Amino acid sequence: MNLGLSEDQELIASTARELLESRTATAGARAVDADPAGYSVALWKEMVDLGWPGLAFPEDFGGVGGDFLDVCLLFEQLGYALVPSPLLTSVACAGMPVARFGTDAQKERWLGAIAEGHVVTAAPPPWDRPGDGPVAAPDGDGFTLNGTATFVPFAASAESLLVAARLDGEPRAFWVDASAVTIRPLDTVGLDRPCHVELADVRADDALGPEAVQAMARFGAAAVCAEMVGGAQRVLDLTVAYATEREQFGKPIGSFQAVQHHCADMAIDVLGSRFIAYEAIWLLASGRDAADEVSMAKAWVSEAYERVCALGHQVHGAIGFTAEHDLHLFSRHATSAALAFGDGDQHYDALAAALDVQDT
Repeated sequence: MNLGLSEDQELIASTARELLESRTATAGARAVDADPAGYSVALWKEMVDLGWPGLAFPEDFGGVGGDFLDVCLLFEQLGYALVPSPLLTSVACAGMPVARFGTDAQKERWLGAIAEGHVVTAAPPPWDRPGDGPVAAPDGDGFTLNGTATFVPFAASAESLLVAARLDGEPRAFWVDASAVTIRPLDTVGLDRPCHVELADVRADDALGPEAVQAMARFGAAAVCAEMVGGAQRVLDLTVAYATEREQFGKPIGSFQAVQHHCADMAIDVLGSRFIAYEAIWLLASGRDAADEVSMAKAWVSEAYERVCALGHQVHGAIGFTAEHDLHLFSRHATSAALAFGDGDQHYDALAAALDVQDT
């Protein structure tokens, strides 16, 4: 595995960082906090014009011809700038399962729509209650869905939803029209406007197999890892800059050994997170299963990001907790992202089961 970026990938990352930094004032988490959509519609249109939603999809189905690793570079920069966007859920959670396991007709229909800016979201099965969630039943040449999908990101803004449901006890993924469901917005610390989605005899005429359900969670978890890496890197950069500028006893606080140790520990966590996250991402982009690697990455990066934010607050002191400072926004993001697609404990349990490790 080569973790170095190609020239094209370097260009993708640098272009994304430049654009997002220039739009933070109008599209960042602070700017869209009171917006019901939870993201900047104007920036979304720019992303579509740049081809970001179609970056990971084949050209034959309306995409740009890149791969999953390429688009994860965008997720990392969204995390770095802390810009909420439906890009991750549209591409990673909904688009990639179709790209990997859909029929040609499904790819033509859905990948092209996502690449053109069709906002979609996905509701994978709940990690902590795998037997819960919506249930599907055959209905003529289609299906009928009933139940509640929980904590669905950007559900209120989506035009279509890819919903995991059980059909005769087997997990399947169904495309449903957002206008046919009932949205219950939630008041959470997350920046992705999660909602409960209630389905009552909702019609679905397009379904994917069990592999797609696994892919919804797997690609989603890996993508969130990339986003967390970007957020952790930004917290490190903010903290180092503050330690350089803030003076105490006539000298910058960064000259004190205790502060240097905090920054060094943060840097180790950021670098380790980047390596383990992109190993899992690279394996997924290469067509591997990568279930264990994704679980290892999600467990490690979730905890590392929270540690980085905690040490960032230690160095910043009281200023980091104020509403005027951005650090508390990253702490909110770390908390919500750590829970998305399973927290560390759930992924460690999944690894223990896969490796047949018994708790003694």
